Order: sequence, then structure tokens, then C-alpha cells
Amino acid sequence: MVIMVASAVLDAVTASTRFGYVARGDELRTIAADPRRWVLHQVERPETPAFPADLPPSSRMVEMLLEMRRDKQQVDRKAYNQQVRAGYLAELAARQNAAVASSTPFVERLVHFWSNHFTVSAFRPFERGFAFAFEREAIRPHVTGRFVDMLLAVGRHPAMLLYLDNALSIGPDSLVGQRRDKGINENFGREMLELHTIGVDGGYTQADVDALADILTGWSVARLNDAEPGTFKFYPQIHEPGRKRLLGKVYTEAGEQEGIAALRDLAAHPATAHHIAFKLARHFIADEPPTAEVDRIARVFRSTDGDLAAVSRAVVASAAAWSRPFSKVRTPDDMVIAACRATGFTPPTPMLAFSLRTLNQMPFFAPSPAGWPDDAAHWISPEAVLHRAEWCEAFSNRVPNPPDPIELASATLGEALPADTLQAIRRAPSRRTGMALLLAAPEFQRR
Repeated sequence: MVIMVASAVLDAVTASTRFGYVARGDELRTIAADPRRWVLHQVERPETPAFPADLPPSSRMVEMLLEMRRDKQQVDRKAYNQQVRAGYLAELAARQNAAVASSTPFVERLVHFWSNHFTVSAFRPFERGFAFAFEREAIRPHVTGRFVDMLLAVGRHPAMLLYLDNALSIGPDSLVGQRRDKGINENFGREMLELHTIGVDGGYTQADVDALADILTGWSVARLNDAEPGTFKFYPQIHEPGRKRLLGKVYTEAGEQEGIAALRDLAAHPATAHHIAFKLARHFIADEPPTAEVDRIARVFRSTDGDLAAVSRAVVASAAAWSRPFSKVRTPDDMVIAACRATGFTPPTPMLAFSLRTLNQMPFFAPSPAGWPDDAAHWISPEAVLHRAEWCEAFSNRVPNPPDPIELASATLGEALPADTLQAIRRAPSRRTGMALLLAAPEFQRR
């Protein structure tokens, strides 16, 4: 009986950390009744966060950028930059609060996973006005829907089209291309193949990159003189005409529909199923996930036509995900969310942004289209571990009315916390020091 209880508690900790962030209050006891069911129920009934109504849509911010570029002599750049910074802090606060307060933390983890898979980064300054809304608009609505719908939403979102330079990609034989001697920008086509769908080992060639780039010409962003500036718009006058061959299939001239057809085919490609399955398994199971588990998840992806709810359930069904607790290192963003969720305290947003910058993972600022790394090697260098420990201490010193760290340890990690760590927390000279020891413990730093 004791073994069964211990196993149930350990599964509850795995459920709350591996598929969520961390248990809150007496939640661990509730989860222990049926840990797997607790996770699966979230996919069936995902919570929709109530975001502030004044968060600007990406289209409005793109429109402002276009206006600024048009009226160079009349725009107050300082005021614009201040508005962009305020927008970033508002988006960061909304994102953080959604993860900290959510009753369906697994869904929040999926939002962050897919947002990283389809990275749009504000690393380049001109993106900063509108990259932040991308996750809300193109990712969040589809995390339990169909992969193809998310892919199409991503491919038609102004932030992605501008980030990967497709808004200015002009077919050389198009009407505009013949007049201006302009050419193709292949960034969007390449990343669609390499990162978003079939993967670097999916069997494509440079000719396929060129073909997809040709197919996607014309996918752009509406200008100021258009009806809805800042939104997706297909411009036939810059679309490369003629037949294109992508991955052995010929696409006849069909304007915008060529791109839609090509993305639908890529979403259904067997290599895409494997690529997505591997990334999900690496995120939720292990840095080097078992091949059998990847293959099983890929089969579910194929058999359900990319139903992401079914695919997510397949990930939860992985025995390997439950057999090795704490096998994944938390990213800094994950750690900060877990600490806020456990203590019920979230720092003021400017301080939160400063913390995440110090920890080298500012949301919406990934270093490349490949997104943030998802393996331990990138997050536990000696310098990074030192920064984490310093952050845990600084965070604990700011928590108002700090809870008893022993009670907090029991609520978050239960019997999974080793006796020596618990003893160190118990002997701490103050509650704040004990809390810092808990947050910095290997078991809290992993999931």
C-alpha cells in the first residue's frame, strides 16, 4: 500500500511538472487520484485566458510601422519606441499571468511549445511592434485543433511573413519582377521545410526550397492604401507564374491557392509527422526520446490527419514520460513560471522582463527562427546555473509574506523531494532562505 501511495504521489508530481509547471496549494492530492486523467482532461476542456482588451492586434502595429516609414519626417520615433516597449510589457504580463493562473497548464505548455516551433522573434527591431501578438493570434487558437490549420494561420500571419522576408519576395517573371528586376527571397520557403514541416532530414533539396519560395510569392501584408492594412494579402502582381515542382508533385498556376495546396500537402507529409513527433517527444519525454515513442506519436499524427488533441494525448500516453521523473531541465521561462505559480507571487512586469533577460530567455526574443533550444546542454552551463541560483535568492527575497518553505515543498514536490534537501530547507535560518533552497533544488529545476 505504501508503494502504491508513493507511486501515485510521484506520478502526480510528474503530471504537474512534466505536463504543467508545478502543483499549487493542495492540488497535488487531487492530481494523485488519477494523474493521467488530470492531464488528459485539460486537452478535452482547455481554458481560454481572458486577455486584456487593450492588447493591440498585430495588424494595427504593422500599420503603425508602415505609417512611420511613410512619414519619416513627421513620426516621433521615441514615442513609437515607448509604445512598442509598453506593448511588449503588456503582452509579457498577459502571457505570464495566463500560465501562472491557468487551470489547464498542459495547454499553456502546448502554447509555448508551438510558439517556439513556429518562432517569430523580435530580435530584429522592426519586428518588435507586432511579433508579440503572433502567439495569441496564430498559435493559441489551434493548439488542440488541426496542425494544418495552425500551419496556414502561421503562414498567413503578418509577423511571420515579415520576419522571414516573404512580404517582399517577388517572382522574377511576375509583372512587378519584370519591371523592377527583383528576385525571390527563399527564407520563408526554406524555414517552412526545414523547421516547420518535414524537417532538415525530410528529403528536400535546394530545388524544393526554390519551388516553395516561388509558390509562396504574393503572400504578403496589406499596405496603407489597401482595405485592411497590416493584415494578410495576396498580391498576384508579384506572384511567380507557371508550374512548380515541389517534392515530386507539380503545382499548376493557381495564384494564392498554390500556396494553400502546398502547405496542406506539407502538413500531411509523413516526414512532417515524424518531425513533429520527435520535437514533442523531446519536449515532454527526454532530450533523446526513445525511437519507439517517436514512431508511435508519428503514427497517431498520420492516422488522425494531424489532430493535435489526439497527438497530445499520445504524448501523455507515453510510458517513458512517466517512468523517468525530472529527466528534463526547465528552461528559464519555465522555471520562472513555476516559481510564480508555486508561491502565488509574480514580480512587476519590468522586473520579470529583466529577470528573463538575465537568464537569457526573454519571451518573443529567440535568437533565430529555430527558436529556443530544448535540451539540457544549452541551459545548465556553470554560468547559467549560477544565474539561476542568484535569481532564486532574489525572487525569494521579494515574495511578500513568504510561506513556510517546508509546507511549500510538500505542496509542490511531496515525497519526490529527497530527505537531505528537505533537511537543508528545514535548517535554513529564515523562510526566505528556505524558499530559495527549494527553488534552486535540482528537483525544482527539473521536470
